[in-house]
Amino acid sequence: MILLTGATGYIGSHTWLELLLAGHQVVGIDNFVNSSPVVLKRLEALSGKKLNFIQGDVCDPIVLEALFKKHAIKGVIHFAALKAVGESSAKPILYYENNIGGLINLLQIMQENDCRNFVFSSSACVYGDPEKSPVKEDSDLKPENPYGQTKLMGEQILRDLEASDPRWRVAYLRYFNPIGAHESGLIGEDPMGVPNNLAPLVSRVAAGRMDELNIYGDDWDTPDGTGVRDYIHVVDLANGHVKAIEYIFSGKPSLTVNLGTGVGYSVMDVVRAYEDVVGQPIRCKVIDRRPGDVALYFADPSRAEALLGWKAVRSLKQMCADGWRWQSQNPLGYKS
Repeated sequence: MILLTGATGYIGSHTWLELLLAGHQVVGIDNFVNSSPVVLKRLEALSGKKLNFIQGDVCDPIVLEALFKKHAIKGVIHFAALKAVGESSAKPILYYENNIGGLINLLQIMQENDCRNFVFSSSACVYGDPEKSPVKEDSDLKPENPYGQTKLMGEQILRDLEASDPRWRVAYLRYFNPIGAHESGLIGEDPMGVPNNLAPLVSRVAAGRMDELNIYGDDWDTPDGTGVRDYIHVVDLANGHVKAIEYIFSGKPSLTVNLGTGVGYSVMDVVRAYEDVVGQPIRCKVIDRRPGDVALYFADPSRAEALLGWKAVRSLKQMCADGWRWQSQNPLGYKS
């Protein structure tokens, strides 16, 4: 049995489905702080299976203890965390308390129950402003916000735990910019409030929910002047987690890998891909650069292919087409 924390979130829900389709037994936990119970019915419809799920918080040891007593959990994929970069700067204590406190609580319960296989949802944020792209796993680690710090601190806690007990097996997955949705349009990204990421903003402008897309600078040192990032389809990302837990279960040593496409797409590349899919122009407005933004940022994912046998296969157009299908079928997200 695999425990999936943050199971009904954007990446968690897609990973849950891919795990089930790969034949794994899964129990999910989520507190619905940034997700919806509607996800559960949709996952059951897509998988054809009844889900094992408990509503709860990984910061609550009583909930976790009961869960581990009820299920023979062999490994954990840990998504449960607060994830808004801007909010983390405004509320750093909240982010450290939740992201680090929840991780420590989970690891303590795992140790008590002789479970030492772990897949950690890390982030490209641990690299901060990289000196060059593509970014390799041995690049300098210098996060620039509390959210990124919690991911780096989480990695360090796990590395110290491994050093103290060699029975631990950990996959550290640093992923870049997930976008898109399941091709069915039944599950996708449903951010609370105003989105922070590019793709859901473009979708909302296309759907008429927002007037225009703000582009933060068109004078960057990139081919078209707009910022370049590594966008990866969320289903490709989910499959990376399936490969990672299977790798860990095989008894192989811990590993750290980037999950990205290895291709940099500009803001305007994404806008044009959406325009092709939607069949109408996306209204954009160029405004001043944001502090902390960088021109170019994309992954070197070759280690993930070499060690996990994984690579991203879905194109930017498919990412946008699947994202638009989700938006079209769910104009107000899971509230639709």
